[in-house]
Formats: sequence, structure tokens, C-alpha cells
Amino acid sequence: MRYTAEHKQATHARILAAAEKLFRAEGFSGASVERVMRAAGLTVGGFYAHFTSKEALLAESLRAFMQERQMRWLAGMEGLRGPAFLDHFARRYLSLYNRDTGQTSCMMPSLLSDLTRAPPEVQASFSQGLEELVRAAQGQLPAREGATPRQQMLATVALCFGAMTLARATGSQAVSAEILDAARALLLAG
Repeated sequence: MRYTAEHKQATHARILAAAEKLFRAEGFSGASVERVMRAAGLTVGGFYAHFTSKEALLAESLRAFMQERQMRWLAGMEGLRGPAFLDHFARRYLSLYNRDTGQTSCMMPSLLSDLTRAPPEVQASFSQGLEELVRAAQGQLPAREGATPRQQMLATVALCFGAMTLARATGSQAVSAEILDAARALLLAG
């Protein structure tokens, strides 16, 4: 039975959505092809009609995630500049809600250590998404002594991703909240 292009596209989107959810919850190693396909309501045999490998799935998931999240992270902040922009960005990302809803919020805390060992195609996909986020946001930051707008935004993203990773890794809610507060305070202090 031949499927329409629309059916194949919808199936592809289901696989990506299932993979993103599993990557968030369990990282790269915990999201096997079998589990991804089962979560998408499909059989494993259909996977290779959409992706050449699990790494190709991760690369495409990262591209889609970074593109969608860039819009979400920056939405409504076009008129903000400098400290006001950083304040809103940091509060939006470094929230207790995002910490506690790891299965539906940012997947970077679950994947960062995997990305350090990922093949070049996966790293390139993440790098491209990061580059686009920084490029879109750096215009909101004026140059300041010792740091270009690009450097400020790269440091902001690094601090946000790292702080959220640490906040989720700690077993203590108090220390976890303190990590998020400290990262926000440092960003705003400049």
C-alpha cells in the first residue's frame, strides 16, 4: 500500500515529537529507536523510511527544537533591550516551572553531555540552532565594556543551559532553586 506524501509527512512529524519527548526525559541513550517508534504508535520497521540512523533523528530533532524554542524564548521581547531583555530571557528560561517540567520544557539539560560525544552531524545541527538563537537575540544587547553583544548572548545561553542542567541534577529543591536564582542574579548583575 502506497501512502500519500501528506501521510508520510504526518508520520515523520509524529516520530520527531515522540523522539523529542523521550530525548528530554531520558537523554540520547534512553531513547532507543524501538521506544521512539512505539511512542509514535508505529513499528520499528518504518523508522528507516524516515531516518538513516538514530543520530540523524537526533540531528533533525535538535534542528526542530531549537527553531521552535527560539521563537518561544524570544516571543514578545522585540522591544526590550539590554538589562530588560536579559531579565525577561533569564526569567523565562530559569524558572522553577521549567525545572519541574523537564519532560515538556527544554531538552538541553538532558542532552548536553550526549552532545559532547555526538557525531559531527549532530553537533553541527545543535551549533546551527545555537547560532541562529544568538544571532536573533544579540541585537537586543548593546555593546558594553569587555563584551560584545554576541559574547553576552553566548554567555547568557551557556549560563542558562548549564544552570538548568545543575538545577535538575541536584536532589535538593532548595539548592536547585538557589542555583536558578544565582544564575539570574549573575546575568542581571552583568
